[in-house]
Amino acid sequence: MAQFIVRNLEDDVKARLKRRAERHGRSMEDEVRHILRNAAKEENRPVPKLGSRIAARFKKAGLTADLPELRGQPPRSADFDK
Repeated sequence: MAQFIVRNLEDDVKARLKRRAERHGRSMEDEVRHILRNAAKEENRPVPKLGSRIAARFKKAGLTADLPELRGQPPRSADFDK
C-alpha cells in the first residue's frame, strides 16, 4: 500500500478533519482515506453537460413539448409582462 505525507496543512483544517472523523466514528487517518477514495471515484465519472443536468432536474415537472433551440441567437432579458 502507498503512503504519503501532507506537509504545511493548516491547523484549522486538521481540527475540522478530526471533528469530522469523530462524527463518523473513524480515526483521522481512516477519515482522510475515505475522503481520498471518494474523490478518486468522482474523478472517473463523466460530468453530465448543463442541458442534461437541467433536463434531469425538471423531469418531473410535466413538460412534454420540445423547447426551441436558441443556439446562435443573441441573449435577451426575460419579458414577464406577457
